[in-house]
Amino acid sequence: MDGDLALCAGRQAEFRQVGRARRDGTPYSTPSSHVLSGDLEGSTSCQDLSGQGSTRLPDQRSEKASDVRKIIHVDMDAFFAAVEQRDHPELRGQPVIVGGDPGGRGVVATCSYEARRFGIHSAMTAARARSLCPQAIFLRPRMEAYREVSRQVMGILRCYTPLVEPLSLDEAFLDVTAATADGVLAVQIAREIRARIERETGLTASAGVSYNKLLAKLASDWRKPNGLFVVPPERGLAFLAPLSVGKLHGVGPATVKKLLSMEIHTVLDLRNASREALIAQFGKAGLWFYEIARGIDLRPVQPSHQRKSVGTERTFPKNLADPQVMLATLQQMAGQVAARLQVLGLAGRTVSIKARFPDFATITRAHTDAQTIWRTEAISACLPGLLAKAIPAGLPVHASVRLLGVAVSGLVNVEAVPPDTGQMNLLEDAVDLR
Repeated sequence: MDGDLALCAGRQAEFRQVGRARRDGTPYSTPSSHVLSGDLEGSTSCQDLSGQGSTRLPDQRSEKASDVRKIIHVDMDAFFAAVEQRDHPELRGQPVIVGGDPGGRGVVATCSYEARRFGIHSAMTAARARSLCPQAIFLRPRMEAYREVSRQVMGILRCYTPLVEPLSLDEAFLDVTAATADGVLAVQIAREIRARIERETGLTASAGVSYNKLLAKLASDWRKPNGLFVVPPERGLAFLAPLSVGKLHGVGPATVKKLLSMEIHTVLDLRNASREALIAQFGKAGLWFYEIARGIDLRPVQPSHQRKSVGTERTFPKNLADPQVMLATLQQMAGQVAARLQVLGLAGRTVSIKARFPDFATITRAHTDAQTIWRTEAISACLPGLLAKAIPAGLPVHASVRLLGVAVSGLVNVEAVPPDTGQMNLLEDAVDLR
């Protein structure tokens, strides 16, 4: 541990030395074992995609460059499958699928890039994946192995800043604004992080660098796998303009359909919509859409963020009226929530559902259990009773729903779960939502 801390301190001191050299104009040569270049050469920064030239984005509260945040999003490439290929060399170059049994109700948790060429993706049923690629190699997940690598990766990230916000086992945001105060470029830090991850774990990661979380996350996906992409402030609007609205954080399939009905297809279309029109259609979410279309995202990187619940919800393009369809939909969501709990290493004690009706009235109902809950079947067992309480018979006003949601709260870390409550197991019918 002391050696790791010393290494981190050494890295930070070295970056400060590079920064001083850049600021003073004096030469500085980094050791060959480090990937530290003094400029953007070798990285990929976005080009002007709008034909309108550079545009300063409106979310900067000051014109001083020192006030612009430097955010990095690091995302491991095909994480579960990549760990399997690393640990089992005979799997390299093969279509590897990690998840449930293709002969049962299992789904794909993640898959290698070789499998993705056949159209396979996470959340797909394992049976469908096998039909697309009969020669695929199906593996059950080894969660403890993935968690160990994740701890190693997060340790590397924390060498560069204490402001690290893990999103799951395989991705995190970093705020490196303070680390760049002496003139070091954020892209230098991103390069060094990616090189260290590969050198120390044998795995590759992609990274995005920008001035907020929205753009950094989009950028990390731009050159996957094993890529680095930079969106500087003056290019943010141009980068966003041609993207499909479905690429934006918080814009789900039902929202995409509604936006398409408003002739809003791209982020540029969304930017041209008035604030009033978006709020009228989407409420508070409309203000968020208005801002992110303009590259505005002031969410901080939160290293000590305490997650209160894990859940998912779905707004339907057409209201659901059949209780059996509602229950089946909730059970499908239960698998998604269970898989997310698995990835985050969490379990809970309270299952709740949300139902929103055509008149926008919203009801939530919850059940708390003495035992910790993480499995699909445990969550699903609560749903019939909760649905009956949320939508009792004989209420014609509430005969249909426009939104349903499932969540688990009262969260504890897996390490805190007593050993006699059973082993966590990646669910047969669960989906890893990364």
